[in-house]
Amino acid sequence: MLSGVVAALHLGKVSPAIPALQASLNLTMVQAGFLLSLTQLAGMLAGVLIGVFSDGMGLRRSIISGQMILCLASVIGMGARQPDELLMLRALEGLGFLLTTLPTPGLIRQLVSRERLALHLGLWGCYVAIGTSIAFIAGPTLIETMGWQGWWGVPAICSAAMIIWLVRAVPSDRQRQPPESASARWTAVPSEVWTHRLWTTLKASGPWRVGIAFAMYAGQWIAVIGFLPSIYADTGLSVPMAGALTALAAFVNISGSTSAALLLHRGISARRLLMVGYMCMAITTLFAFGQFTQGMPVVRYGAVLVFSAVGGVIPGTLFMLAVSVAPSERTVSTAVGWVQQISSMGMFVMPPLLAKLAGWAGGWHWTWLASGLASLIGLLLAAGLAQDDYVSSMPEKEYL
Repeated sequence: MLSGVVAALHLGKVSPAIPALQASLNLTMVQAGFLLSLTQLAGMLAGVLIGVFSDGMGLRRSIISGQMILCLASVIGMGARQPDELLMLRALEGLGFLLTTLPTPGLIRQLVSRERLALHLGLWGCYVAIGTSIAFIAGPTLIETMGWQGWWGVPAICSAAMIIWLVRAVPSDRQRQPPESASARWTAVPSEVWTHRLWTTLKASGPWRVGIAFAMYAGQWIAVIGFLPSIYADTGLSVPMAGALTALAAFVNISGSTSAALLLHRGISARRLLMVGYMCMAITTLFAFGQFTQGMPVVRYGAVLVFSAVGGVIPGTLFMLAVSVAPSERTVSTAVGWVQQISSMGMFVMPPLLAKLAGWAGGWHWTWLASGLASLIGLLLAAGLAQDDYVSSMPEKEYL
């Protein structure tokens, strides 16, 4: 989980740095939106292939390779002089992010007993909220003292430390004994193995539906939380205060993910959790950005907190489903990769879309409409779940 938190630190480092990047690199708001979303480019274009690659190369080896890429991209980014340079490096960071995070659910599945799998995968769903919260808390102060270039070096150091820890603490792929026979994984020619894993995953309906549901959540969450520092800075709040408020908004997302882990572990329906989460996100964005709450900052910020906290039940639930809908043990990273590829489209599109919408409308008061449409699609997908879609005993195959 620590590896995922470090990867999420790279993901969240941009938001607190947007004002500094606008001042030093003349970054536009639309470019800032793409800077937030470009880490999703690799996932959007090739998430499933990266998942296949991770399954083939080994889970531990893939995670270490991803951390190396994240470290290298951040170090190079410290010398960027134009927005385009940072944009290209953010796309490279997206590759490292996926190599780090896609194999982790499969690794958890190998290392954790079935009875505790729901709990651990639900907790894994917190990694983005924890990493981005750290970025929002530490970023403003470190940017003021070291500049944005120094801030870019912090997650690079964390990735370097994580590489050392992974090499020493996590058993190698050969040393681990997976639940399924290792010989079954390698009986075919390598090209046949990966194409079979890919086709088996793509023809299953579960990963498609989980991926679309994830896109409807992640796209609006990363857009709303990612732009909060800039939104609050525009209202006259100091950069540290805006960063602290945003950090709290991201941090409370953890309460939703941990709650989902505990509730799924106790056998609560995934359908129920998803419906509550999407309905809450739709309603709270109306209060957070609607014109009828203008001049009511406490109400608006409270709505943002509820948006993130209750919406947090969605990723924990969907991570559990993403693993359970994998056609086999050997396709977990492939299935998670396809889910990530679909969800990355939402995370890639929503931030610049909201920025464009805000520019067209002259403010953020129509944000609730885009968020509401995304939540409606998520609700429709959640409503299609069977009442017995999930039980904590984890049967061999479960479908969304």
